[in-house]
Amino acid sequence: MTGDVRAGRNRLRIGLISGPMVRIPPPGYAGTERIVAVLLEELVNRGHDVTLIGPGDSDVPCRVIPTIDHALWTSGMRGDATPYVQVTIETAWSAQHEFDVMHSHLDTLCFSLARHATTPVVHTLHGRLDLPGLPELFAEFTDIPLIAISESQRRWHPENNWLATVHHGLPLEQAPFSAEPGDYLAFVGRIAPEKGVDVAIELARRTDVPLRIAAKVHEVDEEQLFERHVAPALKDGHVTFEGELASEPRDELMAGALATVMLGAWPEPFGLVAIESMATGTPVIARRAGALPEIIRHGENGFLIDDIGEADLAVREAAKLDRAKIRSEVIERFSVERMVDEYEDVYRMLARGSDDRRNGSARPSIKAVRNAETPVA
Repeated sequence: MTGDVRAGRNRLRIGLISGPMVRIPPPGYAGTERIVAVLLEELVNRGHDVTLIGPGDSDVPCRVIPTIDHALWTSGMRGDATPYVQVTIETAWSAQHEFDVMHSHLDTLCFSLARHATTPVVHTLHGRLDLPGLPELFAEFTDIPLIAISESQRRWHPENNWLATVHHGLPLEQAPFSAEPGDYLAFVGRIAPEKGVDVAIELARRTDVPLRIAAKVHEVDEEQLFERHVAPALKDGHVTFEGELASEPRDELMAGALATVMLGAWPEPFGLVAIESMATGTPVIARRAGALPEIIRHGENGFLIDDIGEADLAVREAAKLDRAKIRSEVIERFSVERMVDEYEDVYRMLARGSDDRRNGSARPSIKAVRNAETPVA
């Protein structure tokens, strides 16, 4: 396939739409933007004509149509980003004629663009889809093409136009590896209520296993949670706060841990930290919620728990798992190549339907185009 693309056949003009908060690739913690970065790079490697519609300070191997000169977090901006998101959408709208397909990573914010644009716009949804107002929004936009990042994420809206479920992929083979279990627990992500940092701290106290936290604290609610739960724990010796780490030191932190904990009682739409931890050989102890049961195989690469009592047991069992096997299996299951193969299938499906319309054929629905193709989900 790659050779055909580079020879000029099946080469697509793809516009990737990214938000204004974080540049590509992201300098620190960022889930969505990291996926955009690896997707973009692999599409370029496969010979596609890729354009990033996003922050102008992005450092990518393709053309950038800047929506803002500097990503908002880089410039220190906090608070409501709605005006900048509107600029992003308008910029994408103005450039749509340059592409065969556009791929939005703005969650639900580009739905109107997808409905009214003449170029196909597909959305990968990165967040939870059960929040107030979303049922009404999804009921209105049953026609636009969507991609889920887990079966769990899409289950509340079965009537919508889901073209595929594409689990994330990362270049996990680059992760450091430790064959021996460490003597601490790792928490990586955000200091946010849904991430369960308070439960992780309680587990560290209960098991007398130190907890090392590598997490961002940007928003007001994150700062408040830090002061309420993390700051006091720093004084009693159970917890070390590492701050927001770049990729290499974050991965080294996970590689050296006994286990990585993901104890938030919320439906994780995917859970990048889980696959990153397992790539270092470190098992994951996670709440049985959201997409994590699609990633974690209980007793093989981690443990799915329902309460802190089970988490306590999981900590005592974690050292028994085969860390080399954990690493090899996750690298195979969640590769960049597999992820981009599945996205390419969707892009070609949508571009073919768009070509049919330009050539004067009867306008098929996206679902009809999908049904004519080999299933990608």
